[in-house]
Amino acid sequence: MKKEEKTNVMRLLDGKKIPYESHRYEPDATMSGEEIAKILGEDPAKVFKTLVTQGKSRAYYVFVIPVEAELDLKKAAGVSGEKSVSMIKQKELLPLTGYVHGGCSPIGMKKQFPTFIHETAKNYDHIFVSAGKVGFQIEIAPEELISLAGCSVADVVV
Repeated sequence: MKKEEKTNVMRLLDGKKIPYESHRYEPDATMSGEEIAKILGEDPAKVFKTLVTQGKSRAYYVFVIPVEAELDLKKAAGVSGEKSVSMIKQKELLPLTGYVHGGCSPIGMKKQFPTFIHETAKNYDHIFVSAGKVGFQIEIAPEELISLAGCSVADVVV
């Protein structure tokens, strides 16, 4: 029997004895979050993406929002206490977080940044987020994710 491949996110969850279910799909660099939700057979409202921003103060912030939603930069600035925030450049993602585009997880970044999760996460028993590698997702209770990643719950989408 082939042993299931584990990502660092899965190992971290295992180490903390946090329940989750892993899901794997054949990755394609051009896949949208909505396409991943379809592959998983899940409502896109339950599948979340992780976005990294930088505020006017130069501080970094992480936002976890449904894949079908768009981050409202004004709301994001408001909840983070910044005058403005903007998305970081894709090339900055790996050195900053340890994750590549399409495989960025709110769990296990190189450094813990203030993290905000969209309030709709609390509407579900389980949500999906990247497991830290393209082609891997984890299904986790939102309360577990909020606790582990130190998330603040806020309305941050358009």
